[in-house]
Amino acid sequence: MQALQPTSQRETIFNNEVISRFELYNSLFLTLPFYKVKDTGTLLPLFIKSCEDGVKNHETPHKLIEEFFAKYTPNTNPQDIIDLLFRFIQYIERQVVLFDAVEDASFNKLNVADEQTSLRALFLKANDDKKLHRKVDHLIEEFSLRLVLTAHPTQFYPGSVLAIINDLTTAIRSNDISTINQLLQQLGKTPFFNKKSPTPVDEALSLAWYLENVFYFAAANIQAGLNQLLSEYHIDPKKVIELGFWPGGDRDGNPNVHPETTLQVSRMLRQILFRCYYRDFRNLKRRITFRGVEDHIATLHDVLYKNAFDSNIELKDISPFIIENLNKIKETLVNDHGGLFSDLVDDLLRKVELYRSHFASLDIRQDSRILRKVHAYCREQKPINSLFSKDYDQLPEAEKLKALTFKTAKIIYSGQQDNLIEDTLQTIAQLQQMQAENGEEACHRFIISNCQQASDILQLMELFLWNGWEADNLTIDFVPLFETVNDLAGADRIMEALYTHPFYLQHLKRRGGKQDIMLGFSDSTKDGGYLMANWSIFKAKVALTKISEEHNIKLAFFDGRGGPPARGGGKTHRFYASMGKEIANKNIQLTIQGQTISSQYGSVDSAAFNIEQLINAGISSGVKEKHNVLLDKANYTILDNMAKDSYDAFLALRQHPLFLPYLETLSPLSLLSKITISSRPVKRNAGEALKLDDLRAISFVTSWSQLKQNIPGFYGVGTALKNQEDAGNWEQVKNTYQESGYFKTIVDNCMMSMSKSDFAITAYLAKDKKFGEFWKVLHNEFELSKKMLLKLSGHHALMENYPVEKRSIAIREKIILPLVLIQHFALEKLQHDLNDEKRQAYEKLAIRTVYGIVNAGRNLA
Repeated sequence: MQALQPTSQRETIFNNEVISRFELYNSLFLTLPFYKVKDTGTLLPLFIKSCEDGVKNHETPHKLIEEFFAKYTPNTNPQDIIDLLFRFIQYIERQVVLFDAVEDASFNKLNVADEQTSLRALFLKANDDKKLHRKVDHLIEEFSLRLVLTAHPTQFYPGSVLAIINDLTTAIRSNDISTINQLLQQLGKTPFFNKKSPTPVDEALSLAWYLENVFYFAAANIQAGLNQLLSEYHIDPKKVIELGFWPGGDRDGNPNVHPETTLQVSRMLRQILFRCYYRDFRNLKRRITFRGVEDHIATLHDVLYKNAFDSNIELKDISPFIIENLNKIKETLVNDHGGLFSDLVDDLLRKVELYRSHFASLDIRQDSRILRKVHAYCREQKPINSLFSKDYDQLPEAEKLKALTFKTAKIIYSGQQDNLIEDTLQTIAQLQQMQAENGEEACHRFIISNCQQASDILQLMELFLWNGWEADNLTIDFVPLFETVNDLAGADRIMEALYTHPFYLQHLKRRGGKQDIMLGFSDSTKDGGYLMANWSIFKAKVALTKISEEHNIKLAFFDGRGGPPARGGGKTHRFYASMGKEIANKNIQLTIQGQTISSQYGSVDSAAFNIEQLINAGISSGVKEKHNVLLDKANYTILDNMAKDSYDAFLALRQHPLFLPYLETLSPLSLLSKITISSRPVKRNAGEALKLDDLRAISFVTSWSQLKQNIPGFYGVGTALKNQEDAGNWEQVKNTYQESGYFKTIVDNCMMSMSKSDFAITAYLAKDKKFGEFWKVLHNEFELSKKMLLKLSGHHALMENYPVEKRSIAIREKIILPLVLIQHFALEKLQHDLNDEKRQAYEKLAIRTVYGIVNAGRNLA
C-alpha cells in the first residue's frame, strides 16, 4: 500500500489549501441572497455561535433555539421561526457541499504517494529477485479487484447537483472566483432532493452517474498504468479491475424491484456505456483521417451510434466485434502511419476490454426465506410434485440434501402466485435474456442473503433447472451471504457440505473451480456489536479459507463493507493489507455505497487513487503472505475473550427496555420511512410494529449517527479492554495490538467512529426523568472506551495519528452542529400534542436535517 507524504507536510497543505479557501468561499457564499427570509446568511454565523455556547453549557436544544430567536429576531411568530430554521438547513447543506468541493480540489496535493512503497517499487525489487518475480507473476495472474456499487439511501444527490459539485471542484482548483460565484448561486437555487421517493431505476440512474463520469475513466487509467508496469517487467498484462452493480438487481427487502426493473437497468447500463464509447470514438475519428482505415472507422461509427442511441436494434454482446475492428485500425496505424494516434485506439480498446457490452455486472440478491417459499411453491406443481414427499420442509438438513434430484423440468404452474414468488421465477428465466443481450458477465451472480444451510443454495439451483436452464449451461455463480454472528460461525460447515455435494462440485468445476462468498458486516454489528462482528468475520474467513483449500477451491471473499466502521467501512486499504496467508486475498471484492462513493470515488483523481491503493494492498499482502499473528494461541485467546465480553455488553444494552424507545424518541428513526431518498423500506415486514430484528442495519446505524453517539461503532470495546486489564492481561493486549495490523485497523476504525460522536450535544439528557440513566450508560461506555483505546494506542487524543482526517472531521462536525440541534428541537416538539399542520411542519424540519448530517459524516451510514 502506498504511504503518503509526511504528516506535517499534509497538515500544512490542509491548512493552506482547504481551511483557508473554505473560509474564503464560505464568506462569499453567506452573502448570497437565495431565499425569501431576509439576512439568513448574516444570522447563520450568530446561530452557529449560539449552538456552540449552548452545547458547552448543556442547554436543551429547545431553550437554546427559543433564546436565540428571542434575542436576534424578537416578535417573530412560530411559523416564521420554522421557516428561518429551514433556511438555515438549506444553507448548511450547501456549506457541506462547498467543503467537500474544496477538499476534493486539494485531493492530489494531500495524497501524493511515496514512490518507495508503490507497486512500481515492488516490481523493481522483484526484477532483482527471481523468487519474488515468480511470486508476483503468479499473483498477478490470479489477482482481481471487484468494486460493487450498491443502492444506498444516503447517496441522494441527483445528477444535476453532482455535476455542479464536479464543476465547482474544478473551479476551486484553479481559483476561478467568477465561476465559483456563479456555481454557488446555481447550487443555492438547485433542489437537492426529489419530492417523491425514487424508484429502483431512478436510484440506478443516479448511481450510474459515477460509472459514466468517474469509473469509466479512473478504472481504465489504472488499468493502463498497470499494463505499462507489467510490460516493463515482462509480465503479460491482464484485466484486474471489475465493476459490479446492485440497484435494480438487489431485491432483498425491497418490494419495489421487479423483473422488468432488472431488465431495464441492465439495458440502461448498456446504453450509457455505448454512449461513452461513442463519445471517445468521435475524438478518435477526428484524429485518424488517414487512408487504409476508412472502412473500419465507418463500420465502428455506425455500430457504436446505433447501440448508443437506437432503442430498436437487436441487443447482443458486440464487444468482440469492436475489439477486432479497433485492432485492425491500430495495425494499419503502426504499419503505415508510424503509430500516429495509436494511443487513442489503445485507450478505447482498453475500455472495451474492461467493460465489454455491460459496463458493470448486475448482481441478483434475495433472502433465503423467500427462496425457500418459492421452492415450496414449485414442489406443489406438476411434474415436480411427484419427486418430493409432503414433509420435505420438516426433514433434517442431511435428508433434504439426499431428496434433491436436480432434474431439468418444465413446470406447469397453476394457482395464484404471490408477488415475491412471481418475481423470483421471472427473474430466473429472464437472466438468460440479459446474458444474451449484454454478455454472460452482465448478470452472472445470485446472492442468497441470510444463508443458513447448504440446501438454501442447492434449492435455488433446482429453481433454475425448473425454469429454463440446463445443468451443463448454468452460467450462474451462487453466492451465499453470511452475516449474523451465528451464521458466520457455521459458514465453513455449510460450504463443506456444498464442496462435497456431487452436483454442486460439478457445477463449480464448470465455473472454473472458483467460489465467491459474501460476508456482511451490517447485520453482524447490529446482532453482536462492533468487536464481535469484526472478530466473527475474521474467524469465518480463516475457517472458510481452510476448508476451500482442502477441497482445492479458489475462494474469493466479497465483503459487504458499508460506509461507517460499524458496517465494515473505515480504513479499507489497511484492512486488506493486514490479511495473513490464512485468509484468501487474491480476489478483493467489496461494496461501496452511500457517502463512501462520493467521498472516496467522487472524482476521477480520488477514485483512481483509492483503486490503486486497494490493488497495492492486495498484491503487497499476497506477496508477503505473512502468518497472521492473531492465530497464535495467546493473541487468539485474548481477542476471543474480548469479543465475548464486548458481545455480552452489547447484548445487555440491546435487551435494555429503553433501547428502542430511546432510539425512536430521540433520533429520527420513526421518520426515516418518510424520507424521499430511497426505494427500499426502512425495515422488513413493513406495516408491523417495529422490532429490532426487522430494522435494516442502515436505518439502525444512521439513527445512532444522527444522535452523534455512534453506538454500533464502539459499544462494548471499553468494557472488553477494561476486563482484560483487571484480569492482569494488559501486557498481552498491548502485544497483540503491536503485532497485529488487523487489530490495529479495528482500533483505528473504532476511534474514527468515536471521533464523529459528541455526547456533549445530548448532555442535557442526563437529567431527563425517563432516559437520563440510560444516557449515562451510553456515555459511560463511550468514556471508558476512549480511555482504554488511548491507553492501548499510547495516544493523547482520538485519531492522533491521522491529524488531517481528524481536522477534517472537526470542521464538518462544526458545520452541521446546528442541524443536529434543530433535529433535537423538532423531535422534542413532536412529543407534545400538536395539530396536524404543526406536526407535519416539525416532522419535515426533523427530516430535512438528516441529509446534511449524513453527507457531512461521509461514512456515517
